[in-house]
Amino acid sequence: MKLVSDFVKRNPKLAEWIREGGLFVIICNLITVFKYLILQFLPKMFTSLPLVDFGFPGVTLTMLGKSFKWYIIGYAKEQGGLPYFCAYMIAMIIGEVINFFLQRNITFRSKGNIFFQGSCYIIAFCLITCIVNSINCVWVAVAQMIVPDWAYNVGTTVLNGGISMVVFFFVNKKIF
Repeated sequence: MKLVSDFVKRNPKLAEWIREGGLFVIICNLITVFKYLILQFLPKMFTSLPLVDFGFPGVTLTMLGKSFKWYIIGYAKEQGGLPYFCAYMIAMIIGEVINFFLQRNITFRSKGNIFFQGSCYIIAFCLITCIVNSINCVWVAVAQMIVPDWAYNVGTTVLNGGISMVVFFFVNKKIF
């Protein structure tokens, strides 16, 4: 313990980054597993919705001999369409709401204005979601040809979690 306390005394800023980074990664990974579990089962709850293309902009692309629609936000019916999009967004929103409070209170120990921080977090979530979803749309279309749905759901969750985690760490560091 003395070694750790000496390190913290000599390098307080670095120690803070290590503590925050470690807690951030742990919490993000737990939330990622939670979102994966939701995403694995929640699409079945939306089977009553029409299986239609849903999203923007819906540009047709071809990769590895497969044509599919690319969306910044949304999914083609071959990737689950409206039902999958609803499940995906619910999983992401539930996970991010939990993540916001855990990161704010535990990782960054913030006492700042929650409304300002929440607004910044929502804006970051929307931007990051559009970026990640535009990548994920390609991933799902290609992965469906190769692996079963449980496997590409792992990829979807890891992709979302990985990119979001890196970007959100710096966003959180700034807003909290």
